[in-house]
Amino acid sequence: MNIDSIKNGVVIDHITAGKAMQIYNMLNIDKLDCQVAIIKNASSTQMGRKDIIKIASDIDLNLDVLGLVCPNATINVIRDGEVLEKRRIDLPERIVDILRCKNPRCITTTEQEIHHIFVLTNAEEGEYRCMYCDTKVGN
Repeated sequence: MNIDSIKNGVVIDHITAGKAMQIYNMLNIDKLDCQVAIIKNASSTQMGRKDIIKIASDIDLNLDVLGLVCPNATINVIRDGEVLEKRRIDLPERIVDILRCKNPRCITTTEQEIHHIFVLTNAEEGEYRCMYCDTKVGN
């Protein structure tokens, strides 16, 4: 299979196999008015299999979403057919308004204006805890 390279845009590479659609939905890529290619289960010497998302537009990506879903992903910024910048993604220290606390007694379930904030407590396990009630959320 041959997917053409993009001239200008963003390539999200080294996505864990099977996670591309989750990233696509969480980043609202479906709302973009540009070409988007999703490559699932591509061969990778490092990972065995991986997913790739190519976006033929210069957009700002929510790196916290990427870090939460796939902390080993890389972002390649493409200009005039060349890689201008390559960034590795890590687990974010704090996540704001991406996850929702599942504790029914948490203040975030009753107060509408409070942001849902989770703090990274265990990087190896991808574990976050609600800043308000300390409820654990695993990745």
